[in-house]
Amino acid sequence: MLFTGHAEVIIDAKGRLAIPAKYRGQLKAEVDGTAWYCVPWKKGQLRLYTEKKFEVLAEQGQQGLTPGEDMAEMEATFFGFAERLEPDSTGRIVVPKNLLEMAGLGSEVVVVGARNRLEVRDKATWDTQKDERFTKMPALVERIEARNAGKTV
Repeated sequence: MLFTGHAEVIIDAKGRLAIPAKYRGQLKAEVDGTAWYCVPWKKGQLRLYTEKKFEVLAEQGQQGLTPGEDMAEMEATFFGFAERLEPDSTGRIVVPKNLLEMAGLGSEVVVVGARNRLEVRDKATWDTQKDERFTKMPALVERIEARNAGKTV
């Protein structure tokens, strides 16, 4: 599943967020599952993974019965805060209040396609940073490509 683009969305007073139709239309229940996993990331951001993608990512990270201290802490935090969310018949998910508070999100958000996941970001922050982010993107790509090629950047 490849998610691209972005859409402005309102989170209502009950915490309901409508997954934009352009993303819902790509989903196939037998391949992607029906639920979403919501993970708080950093301030102003939540990550949404399809049910099947989240399960694959969880399996990839398994380190056996006794993971190292860093891995155990990461797993307890990442999976401890993750919530499985079932969409209603109109494609809305209810984001728990504690996750919205952790991310510092209000009602106006942007749902951003980020390759294998969706990101829910604060709209005001997205709007003020988008030009700067776009300007910095070529240098960021160069650093990532150099790192992947084993070069020191």
